[in-house]
Amino acid sequence: MPKFIVAFCCTWCAYPAADLAGSARMPYPPGVRIIRVMCSGMVHPDLVLRALEKGADGVMVVGCLPGGCHYRDGNDKARARMEMVAELMEDFGLDRRRLFVGWCSGAEADRFVDMVQEMSQRLAGLNTVSPGEG
Repeated sequence: MPKFIVAFCCTWCAYPAADLAGSARMPYPPGVRIIRVMCSGMVHPDLVLRALEKGADGVMVVGCLPGGCHYRDGNDKARARMEMVAELMEDFGLDRRRLFVGWCSGAEADRFVDMVQEMSQRLAGLNTVSPGEG
């Protein structure tokens, strides 16, 4: 089971979905560390790589639904950036499955929980050796 997952959640959709999941007491793996960002498109590649370097088993970037970004095209920027990050991860010897990019609305607590559970299951099947340990 993964120790912890860093989840960068946009302030307009993903964070409210996570908050709603918590308010509704919907169970999901406890090792999720949510970091609220204004927009998923503002998540810099360095933040993802640093989280992994510092010991996160995986990183999630969760934003508004496609076509519904509160900053017009932030989620499109996030998708493009995270594709680049996944390629960099492979260059550094990290499994790209340690990165998850997803979308939900603020009312989709169940979708948020499903994404976290999917990521947790994905990570459970991977070797979670951090860079420099192997």
